[in-house]
Formats: sequence, C-alpha cells, structure tokens
Amino acid sequence: MKREKSMVFIDRLIDRIIVTKNHCIVGIDPHENIIPKYIWDECYNSSMSKAENMGNLIYQMGKEIIDSIYDIVPGIKPQIAFFEQYGSFGIKAFENVCCYAKAKGLIVIADVKRGDIGSTARAYSDYYLGCEDTSLSVDSITVNPYLGRDSIEPFVNNCIDNNKGLFILVKTSNKSSSDIQDRLCNGKRIYEIVSDLIIGLEEKSMGNKGYSSIGAVVGGTYKEEGEHIRKQMKRTYFLVPGFGAQGAKASDLVGFFNDDGLGAIINSSRGIIGAYKLEEYKDKPFAIAARDAAINMRDEINKKLYEAGKVAW
Repeated sequence: MKREKSMVFIDRLIDRIIVTKNHCIVGIDPHENIIPKYIWDECYNSSMSKAENMGNLIYQMGKEIIDSIYDIVPGIKPQIAFFEQYGSFGIKAFENVCCYAKAKGLIVIADVKRGDIGSTARAYSDYYLGCEDTSLSVDSITVNPYLGRDSIEPFVNNCIDNNKGLFILVKTSNKSSSDIQDRLCNGKRIYEIVSDLIIGLEEKSMGNKGYSSIGAVVGGTYKEEGEHIRKQMKRTYFLVPGFGAQGAKASDLVGFFNDDGLGAIINSSRGIIGAYKLEEYKDKPFAIAARDAAINMRDEINKKLYEAGKVAW
C-alpha cells in the first residue's frame, strides 16, 4: 500500500533537524580503545569469550552515547565494521544499538556501504530496509554504486516501497578517494558521473520539502569539490563525514548547504564518542563529554550557517 508522501524518509529527517535545530549526527564507531574503563569494569566477564564480551561492551557504550544525545541530535550513524569484527555477538550488538536508538526517536543511518548485484543486493536491501519481521528496518543506509545501476536498484525499490532512505557514495572523505573518484571519463570526473546517476533517481522518492530520500555521501574534507557537487545537486541531501578528527571545519561546510539552510547532515564519530579523551573535556565523564561535544559541534555549524544567512528555522 502506498504511504503518504509526508512520511518519506527525507521529510522525517528534516523534521528532526528542525525540531532539534541541529544539522549534526553522531557516528557510533566503537573502537576498542575508546570504550571507557568503567564500562570494561562493569561489563567484562572473564568466563566469556572476547567476542561475547566485546558484543556486550560495545552495546553498553552505544546505549550510553544514545542516552546522552538522543534529545539534541536528529540521528546516529552506526558503522557496522566495528560491530561485525566480533562476529554474531557484534552483529547482535549492532542490531540492539539500532533498535535502542529507534526507540528513543532517533533517525538511524546504518553505515554499511553495501554494493552488489541481483539477488545478493536484494537480500542486503531486504535486511536493512525491509519491513518484515526478519528485517532490521533502519531508516537509511549508505550504498556503494561502483558495480553500476543494477547494484542500486534493489535499494531504491525498498526506499520507495518502505519510505526509507539511501546515501550513495559520491566523493568520499579519505585521502586516496581521488585515485578513482577524480579520474576523468568523457570530460567528467567519476564523482560527477555518479552525481548524474543520483539525479536521475531523485524523482523516485521526493518528499514534500523539496528533497529526495536518495542522497549522497560527500566528504567534508573536500571543500571545493563539495561546493561544486552542491551546485550540481540542488535537491540532494548530503551525508557529510570528515568533520573533526579527519580535519574538516565548520567554515569548510557552509557551501555544502543550500540557501534554505538545509541539504546536509554532518557526521562526527570519534570527536563525540571519544570526547572524554580530549583535552577540552578531560575532566568530564564519558557521557557528559559526548553530550557537550555534540552541543559544541551543533553550535559551531549553526553559527557559520547563520553568518552566511542559511537558516532553516
């Protein structure tokens, strides 16, 4: 059954952004060395395997982060690799973190970077974006487009049918992204060709607020490229990694937004979940440091947008 347009993913995301007055999301990347000592002390059981212990530890860490920020941010972005490395215990922790965040009212963007073809892509898509009892059914996922259009189609179909979202890799934040993404092909950069592909899909899932639920990952570490892509993709929402630990600053990101003050969500992972290790927050407990770092990031981004006259509320 077709659902109301107002319920598409991108409208729900924008509603959360406006309610929280925050364009920033928190990446849940539970590096082992970020887990605070008190969680190790409370949760580690010497009679269990390392994988089982780590599953418990990273879930508890994720839960405490969520409890500290759920009312001030629109959503979270859990990175599956840091869970998957612990096998079935890690996957269960990932599912539990996603479900806990959803129960708290957060938008969940699973950073899984899936990209395959045929029945394999459909299986991935049904797990993450389906609506059956067997589905994790997060709000959105990241997708790798480099196997071509048919590697994206099963995800687009679930995006439309189940009011979910996608963020397709366009220009990633890592230093060597230029090895492939900046190469010229028929007069265009590869990332521009991928941008064109996304623009061709946008109409399939447009929301009431003028944006599509099919978005793009555009690294904040590439200011000029991000501004160029924004001029090309006016109706595309950007998921922007690279803030903080990777070097992107708030002043670098203003051009990633449209004049309406919308169009981008900025992710920070280590800068928030590992804030208690930073000099600025060293005397604060783990969860309080994370909350303070999230507030400071919000205010920093908002200040630069206000100065540029790009205000969404």
